Amino acid sequence: MRKMTVRFFSLLAIVWVLTAVGGILAEATEPSQSGPPTVIPVAADGVQRATITLDSYSYSPNHLIVEVGKPVELTLTSVTTITPHNFIIKDPAGSLSVEQDVSAGKTVTIKFTPTQPGTFPIYCDKRLWPMPSHRDKGMEGQLEVR
Repeated sequence: MRKMTVRFFSLLAIVWVLTAVGGILAEATEPSQSGPPTVIPVAADGVQRATITLDSYSYSPNHLIVEVGKPVELTLTSVTTITPHNFIIKDPAGSLSVEQDVSAGKTVTIKFTPTQPGTFPIYCDKRLWPMPSHRDKGMEGQLEVR
């Protein structure tokens, strides 16, 4: 019984430390404020291309405007050194679904073609238990399809 009690309190201490450190880190890495919308131009080959920077709990730019029916190519660049992120766009109606993991310090390119106009949330759902998700910490934005 004594070993079990010691393990339980050790586990509680670890959770408390992680929660305290997470709070300190969250305060030290506040998400950037939302900037003006970024209209992604259509290139000569018909593709809309942009680079998105994934930082500590933010996307930059975080509000993208694209044209419906034209291919979109996004280069996702993580500038974090430890924390992995992801880039998710999900339309509840099912017309658009994008989900891409991006490891710390890596670059990934994604391609998709939006088929319906609308405004769709962009977010990162990564989290370290028991702390809030990256989305809860402000890592979100929107894709506006016109």
